Amino acid sequence: MTSHPIRLSIVAGAKALVAACILTAASLMASAPAGAATPAESYVQENVQRGLQILNNHSMPDAQRKSEFRDFLTGLTDIKRIALFTLGASRRSASPADVDAFVNAFRDYAISVYESRLTQYSGQTLKVIGSTQIPSGDSIVSTVLVDPSARSQGQQPIQIDFRVTQENGKFVVIDVSIAGVWLAIEERDQFSAFLEQNNDNVAALATHLNELTRGIRTGGPNAPAR
Repeated sequence: MTSHPIRLSIVAGAKALVAACILTAASLMASAPAGAATPAESYVQENVQRGLQILNNHSMPDAQRKSEFRDFLTGLTDIKRIALFTLGASRRSASPADVDAFVNAFRDYAISVYESRLTQYSGQTLKVIGSTQIPSGDSIVSTVLVDPSARSQGQQPIQIDFRVTQENGKFVVIDVSIAGVWLAIEERDQFSAFLEQNNDNVAALATHLNELTRGIRTGGPNAPAR
């Protein structure tokens, strides 16, 4: 399999695609926008509180805290839908078994990234500042991530937008934009580049993601930089 510098792009994407959710859940407070919040805005705010309760519960063992946060994260996002989107056209030519293997590898990799970064987010404040409904019916919930240390150095808050949709009567996050970059789209481009260099081999991409996951969990060379 031809090597490809996919690790950094996947870390950047997964760290906030199914990753900026960690920025949300690991923020110390979510402030509601002025006026009545929309259901989508309330969903983002309420789930921040749920994530906070898990992350700030230091009375439970670390393994249990990670497990509960993993369950929370997979409930917050539609990881399968995101994974299939990132495959792009390759999804149509791959076998069902290879697609399923990729979805599972994508899920494990994304979650391992979040687990490895659980302790890295503290002191930030996530503020919900409004939302917009787009023609598809989805909502874009706009927030800003305020880092007190960055603010003291004159740095501006980071804008994070969440694309929220309803599936079977419940809200889920299906994409995240950090500073104007939509991460699912970015990951789709990076995966496409990998597949172009590996004969459109979805199984190879799944194998590569599994290798990266093992590296992260063992603290090896494939672990994302801290």
